[in-house]
Amino acid sequence: MTMATNMMYSCPNVETNYRLGRINAGTPTFMRAPGEAPGMFALESAMDELSYALELDPIELRARNHADVEPATGHPWSSKSLKECYQRGAEIFGWKHRNSKPGSMSDGESLIGWGMASATFPANSFPATAKVTIYNSGEILVESATHDLGTGTYTVMTQVAAEVLGVSVEKVEFKLGDTNLSKAPITGNSTTASSVGTAVQAAATKVRSKVVEMAIYDSDSPLYQAKLEEVIFESGKLLLKNNPAVGESYQEILSRHGLENIEAVGNNTSKQQQQEYAKHSFGATFVEVRVDRLLGEVRVTRCVGVYGAGRILNAKTARSQMIGGITWGIGMALMEHTVMSPHYGRILNHNLSDYLIPVQLDVPDIQVQFVEEEDPYVNALGTKGIGELSIVGVAGAIANAVYHATGKRIRDLPITPDKLLE
Repeated sequence: MTMATNMMYSCPNVETNYRLGRINAGTPTFMRAPGEAPGMFALESAMDELSYALELDPIELRARNHADVEPATGHPWSSKSLKECYQRGAEIFGWKHRNSKPGSMSDGESLIGWGMASATFPANSFPATAKVTIYNSGEILVESATHDLGTGTYTVMTQVAAEVLGVSVEKVEFKLGDTNLSKAPITGNSTTASSVGTAVQAAATKVRSKVVEMAIYDSDSPLYQAKLEEVIFESGKLLLKNNPAVGESYQEILSRHGLENIEAVGNNTSKQQQQEYAKHSFGATFVEVRVDRLLGEVRVTRCVGVYGAGRILNAKTARSQMIGGITWGIGMALMEHTVMSPHYGRILNHNLSDYLIPVQLDVPDIQVQFVEEEDPYVNALGTKGIGELSIVGVAGAIANAVYHATGKRIRDLPITPDKLLE
């Protein structure tokens, strides 16, 4: 809950702590962005409140307190594009047209509010392994005991292997979901691309090197006596970098050596230099809300999210993940609320008829962009993970927009009409 508070802004006078208390109720477990989402709601609401007290634009306040290094350790960031996220998000959203006075913007019976908040999530990874097999048919099989939640794991792992081997994605099959396969971690903590992806990259690189060695030591190969660094991989072939007309395919090499296939196992071993850098993803969320003057109903009508999250392996699946995360944030801010029995400690609204989540009509037009980042320190792929990042800033941005619209600071989620009509 307090980790983001300790590293988000440059301030020498920060101390955070929390205490655990025993109650007669079930213990909640992890949900998406479990510490950062609620913690950043509090921090970004406080930053917005401070901006009004200082009569500073909320972006300007954040920019003045930007942490150029990780405050707690003094370590440099492996990469950080937060300032660019602020700038690009503000341009897309049209932030310069915002009247800073609360309650100053309206449209008929609706009060209009604009709010923004920062987002962050650590770039973690877990130990993982993968196996890559090249067959003499030219087909590639990639295996790892990970799983796909619908976030694109099948797609991006296929892409990683195809890129390393220089083949089309149609030639690659990615097999997962079986514990007999190469060991992989759970899909959680925004780590799958960084953990399994780097293992796939390592395995593909190893098996590729095996094939190259077979060719350069084979007098019947056009690549005979070439050096490893002189060979490139394109269109399913091994080619000389300085003379791409010279080369041969994986199939030709394996068939000539009488091999049905060749395989290698790789893992995502970390570099020592990674420990010398602070590794986080960052972003900025901008929202517009409409608040009914009479009913206190809040609608999010527009949202812009801009993120710096290392290398984006697939822009389409990444954008979809961010839209999904923003939708979760809308639910957190305006709808989702667990009601517990004061007598028995049981959850009373344990089904979707009572526990409200956003539906299609609750989700506005959402614009998502990524700032290009090259991060040579976070891992071999340069990926940071995005599954939870976009959830983090949404509730704070919505609460700040509601204050801008109504002049009422809501500190207890969800923001429901009764709290605005008090």
